[in-house]
Amino acid sequence: MADNKKVYVIYYSTYGHVTKLAKAMKEGIDSVEGVEGVLYRVAETLPAEVLEKMHAPPADEAVPVADPHTIDEADGFAFGFPTRFGMMAAQMKAFFDATGQHWAKGTLVGQPATLFTSIATQGGGMETTIMTSVTQLAHHGMIFVPPGYSYGADMFDMSAPKGGSPWGAGTLAGPDGSRSPTEVELGYAKHQGKHLAQIVKKLAA
Repeated sequence: MADNKKVYVIYYSTYGHVTKLAKAMKEGIDSVEGVEGVLYRVAETLPAEVLEKMHAPPADEAVPVADPHTIDEADGFAFGFPTRFGMMAAQMKAFFDATGQHWAKGTLVGQPATLFTSIATQGGGMETTIMTSVTQLAHHGMIFVPPGYSYGADMFDMSAPKGGSPWGAGTLAGPDGSRSPTEVELGYAKHQGKHLAQIVKKLAA
């Protein structure tokens, strides 16, 4: 395990939807020999009393908080976050804002990274959230690794609502947050993690 390439799955999740996608992403990463996924969550910026009024469940304390100063230790990244008006949540933006020292030193240049998200409703920013987040990767000189349509037939199935796009995995949370990720959505996240891990392994060869 010590010689494995490390892919950091760094996410923010308010109601747990992105957490579930992140764990599926790690499962996919771990399925590639020689590559290991490591889960991290970003620091919460909202006060506890506000989260309580939002009826947000407690964060998964088993997952450590990511240190933006040491992320250059990874060989690749999967960043996950819910959408807020078609853009990444402020908590994740605050995390990226704290990575300025890596920008100054160029320590993340050439690192592969993929993105995934959750939205409340269809048409609620599934693609724009990832599109507008690619700017963070571009300014660091990172390599954006979208899954495209590589997940296959499930991406074209119209029988039920689902999240996910060629830009990255996603889930529909529902207007009240009550909808959980489906097996198709989790499967897409797992596939995306495997796809990223394969790219990481190729670049390291």
